[in-house]
Amino acid sequence: PCQLTDTNFLYHLESLLYLLAPLSETMSFVAGSSLRSLARRMPSAMRKYTTHSQLPEEHRMIYEMCRKFADEELAPHAGEWDKKHEFPKEAVTKLAELGMMGISSPADYGGSELDAMSYAIAMEEISRGCASVGVIMSAHNSLFLYPVQTYGTPEQKEQYVTPYATCTDGSGNLKVGSFGLSEPGNGSDAGAASTTAVLDGDEWIINGTKAWITNAHEASASVVFATTDKSLKHKGISAFIVPMDAPGFSLGAKEDKLGICASSTSNLIMENVRIPKDHLLGEPGQGFKIAMQTLDGGRIGVAGQALGIASASIDCAVKYALERQAFGKPIAQLQSIQNKISAMTVARDSARLLTWRAAQMKDNGERFVREAAMAKLAASEAATMCAHQAIQILGGMGYVREMPAERHYRDARITE
Repeated sequence: PCQLTDTNFLYHLESLLYLLAPLSETMSFVAGSSLRSLARRMPSAMRKYTTHSQLPEEHRMIYEMCRKFADEELAPHAGEWDKKHEFPKEAVTKLAELGMMGISSPADYGGSELDAMSYAIAMEEISRGCASVGVIMSAHNSLFLYPVQTYGTPEQKEQYVTPYATCTDGSGNLKVGSFGLSEPGNGSDAGAASTTAVLDGDEWIINGTKAWITNAHEASASVVFATTDKSLKHKGISAFIVPMDAPGFSLGAKEDKLGICASSTSNLIMENVRIPKDHLLGEPGQGFKIAMQTLDGGRIGVAGQALGIASASIDCAVKYALERQAFGKPIAQLQSIQNKISAMTVARDSARLLTWRAAQMKDNGERFVREAAMAKLAASEAATMCAHQAIQILGGMGYVREMPAERHYRDARITE
């Protein structure tokens, strides 16, 4: 039998209450009242939240703070950053001052030490304001800081978490990190890494090329995965913290991308790059595990990015539909337009629930790999669908750069 402390039982119980609510309002449904009474005794930590208004105060504060920042500091400039392919340094600096560039990092190392739910909420709102800034924030937090703060030694954390969680070295220089896993021939298949690392005395010598690296031109350090023992296949992959100013380290040209244009993407090229022996992250051969665990959590961040793009698309479509007149009334009053906006909202809200579920499972210490993948899939498809429908609602205006709809569509494609 289920116990009242069983999280899954309580989750399904609360879901049942939502289904019974309309019935209990029209009938004297004693069992429903009894169940609601039981649900009120649930430990608050075990509740599953479905709307922003239901969130605990701490999460609502994160939501309101990030929403305000997105509306005031990001959305008004996102189009210009996109057009110029310009890294939004000032906005990222302000984001760091809010604690968002070290949102999940330990407080002892300068981070905000917030949970995965806070991260998911923040990612959606920041990405709603500017998808490029959302990608910058996600790659920095999920892909660089997470593996270092999880597997790093105290010395590594002091050197590479403390300044990066605050995004500054104390001298006004922006400190951003990157993640070197993908290669020109193998995508995110860590087990097929052709980049090599050979121990030579007290130094590792790294050779190889990493591809599609977010933050490449702004980053000053990267978590790089390389083969240290080819005979062991994926168990012979190791992870390293590589300073990007090391001799032999260079960058490829910036990729001219379809979307996310304010975030740089390029190759990392390493030719006999020497790093200290103590820059090995974790144990030799632990790289594959580190990469997979990093990507698992990263999918929650990507889902948040996609939700932000979906929300921005809905906002754009609703605003235009309320202002555009046709047949003597706003097109928002046309049922065909209402149907599109309804479908967009259903897709976005459904994906948000999946994302919040994955985040809460992560916070509860539960295995969340499948749920994070489901959230990322649903949110990315919702982003593309919402952006497409926004263009349809805007008609010809959706096809021109004067309106943000076409940018949302271009940005959405990367999330899938």
